[in-house]
Amino acid sequence: EALRVLAQKYGIEIEEDGNPDKSKEERQHLESLYLINQFAKDFFIDQMNNTDIGKSVGLHYFKDRGFREEIIERFGLGYAPGDGKSLLNKLKEAGYDKKLYEELGVVKNGRDFFRGRVMFPIHNLTGKCIGFGGRILKANKKAPKYVNSSEAQIYNKSKILYGMFFAKNEIRKKDECILVEGYTDTISLHQAGIQNVVASSGTSLTIEQIRLIKRFTPNIKILYD
Repeated sequence: EALRVLAQKYGIEIEEDGNPDKSKEERQHLESLYLINQFAKDFFIDQMNNTDIGKSVGLHYFKDRGFREEIIERFGLGYAPGDGKSLLNKLKEAGYDKKLYEELGVVKNGRDFFRGRVMFPIHNLTGKCIGFGGRILKANKKAPKYVNSSEAQIYNKSKILYGMFFAKNEIRKKDECILVEGYTDTISLHQAGIQNVVASSGTSLTIEQIRLIKRFTPNIKILYD
């Protein structure tokens, strides 16, 4: 992916091994998934900043946690309305393929998957939105506190670290990675000026996540709750 970005930037044609038509079709499929996630991210941001309930519930939650506007904007935080159809209707209006947004899991069984939750977009190393974490705001013993996007071609929870896109340069610079548990832990430390921080989104640290950190530094400091 990084090679393709650079090639496109400098007008270099890449020769693909194997079946070029199949390779092109796969790239187009992946790009469509990224576009839908970006559309959903923009939708959640708009809902939080430009609707009464988004401002009074979603934005209020983040500001109550002490997050400043610039950090909210930087991490692309948002709000998913609770009616269950808002994002679905917007996706239909925009003409996106039903199979693709169901593959991503932003829509399940004809309803928005994320409902009445504050939203944390998850990015890959190049900054593309690959998934979401959503935190419930009302106490509900039947509903999990956090839910994540479904496993998809562009998102595998065990292979990613939340905040790595924002932290990778500072990790290299400091030659150390601070590993925390959750989204808000990461954001709070970044806001405090400690930016070599990523989260494993839980305590189930995987080999793939360790390998991802090893690409930038061999030094890890673990600060779980």
